Amino acid sequence: MPPLRPVTLDEIESIAIGAWILGTGGGGSPYLALLNLRRLYREGTIVSLMDPADLDDGDQVAVVSNMGAPLVGQERLTDPKTIAQAVRMMEEVTGRPFRAVMSLEIGGGNSLQPFMAAALLGLPVVDADCMGRAFPEAQMTSFAIHDLRMYPLTLVDVRDNAVVVARAASWKWMERLSRTACVAVGSIASTCKAPRTGKEVKECGILYSTSKALRIGEAVRAVRRAHRDPIEAVLESEGGLRLFTGKVQDLDRRATEGFLRGTATLDGLDAFRGQGMRLAFQNEFAVAWLDGVPRATTPDLICVLDTVSGEAIGTETLRYGQRATVIALPAPPILLTPKGIEHVGPRAFGYDLDFVSVFA
Repeated sequence: MPPLRPVTLDEIESIAIGAWILGTGGGGSPYLALLNLRRLYREGTIVSLMDPADLDDGDQVAVVSNMGAPLVGQERLTDPKTIAQAVRMMEEVTGRPFRAVMSLEIGGGNSLQPFMAAALLGLPVVDADCMGRAFPEAQMTSFAIHDLRMYPLTLVDVRDNAVVVARAASWKWMERLSRTACVAVGSIASTCKAPRTGKEVKECGILYSTSKALRIGEAVRAVRRAHRDPIEAVLESEGGLRLFTGKVQDLDRRATEGFLRGTATLDGLDAFRGQGMRLAFQNEFAVAWLDGVPRATTPDLICVLDTVSGEAIGTETLRYGQRATVIALPAPPILLTPKGIEHVGPRAFGYDLDFVSVFA
């Protein structure tokens, strides 16, 4: 791909669909970010996508995301200005300009945050992230698994509050400090994480994940136009597995400590009639039990899709009576290493379960 490739609005629509699926229930709904980008594109903005291979080793890259509970993000509307402000603040803190912006996580609305920042800052978006999906906590990234530096961090909210976390003793401390600030401003805020060099992105990032979201979204849209099964298209495109088809029967969900936590129970339909699945989530789906037995766990991607449209269902958009299909998609290889499992396996979420991949 050329060093900078203009991204069309139609492609952004596809990225939103694909990233919402990759979000495993989290990352926030991309809908509001998509509305912002439609407006920015109407005004003449065009954002470019940059091949990570074209970064110079010394280039500074801004790593951006919204932080907080996805449910709150549905009520407090997202704004491109706050994410751009978090990036500008980081430039002030470090005294170094950014060459490009990238996503912390390719899941959900956070996949579009760098596009909103890039539109206002005139920078390209790097085709990479550091999760390959969505995760709820700061230490759940490929950069943390590689033991890269976790500070400084800037955090901005819509009321014009701004916080800098200048230092943190560890990734878990960075999570704790930034989460406390996030809760204080209402459990949703725009953040710019520790700046990364081009070398760090190339060696430690999860590369070409924006292209992956685009590919999934385009596959879904193509089969919808042909009136075929979008879920089958996602499974074919990404080598996924269908775990369950059913109807949401029960839901226990609460926003707490800056997260959306809870469980959802599904009663089986079609081939799964007579069976039940229970899903546990902390922003994202972490464990799926089939008839009481663990069927899939993080870091395998547990994605819940609308059975008819193939649209992803976020943990904040789950509703009683929804017909949903639960699928698993393969995780990026770094998450499956012993160090990766320490950071993002079931025990990292408090479940005393050994990780066994459904693709093993």
